[in-house]
Amino acid sequence: MCLAIPGKIVEISGEGSFRTAKVNFDGLNKSNISLLFCPNANVADFCLVHAGNALEIINEEVARETMTLLNSYSVQ
Repeated sequence: MCLAIPGKIVEISGEGSFRTAKVNFDGLNKSNISLLFCPNANVADFCLVHAGNALEIINEEVARETMTLLNSYSVQ
């Protein structure tokens, strides 16, 4: 099963098909997230990320609800 995690874009670099972002995942920053599938993404947008690729821009409410749900599960 694959899982896309919501994050907030905090920085964008590069141009065209080579745009990448630094994305904040609930306090953890990850660099070099490809924006190839989200060409209209901007700093402060929330997106779903899977395997180093931003797949879709989502609204903040959906991102926060998803993170709350993911954080409510504990690994046993």
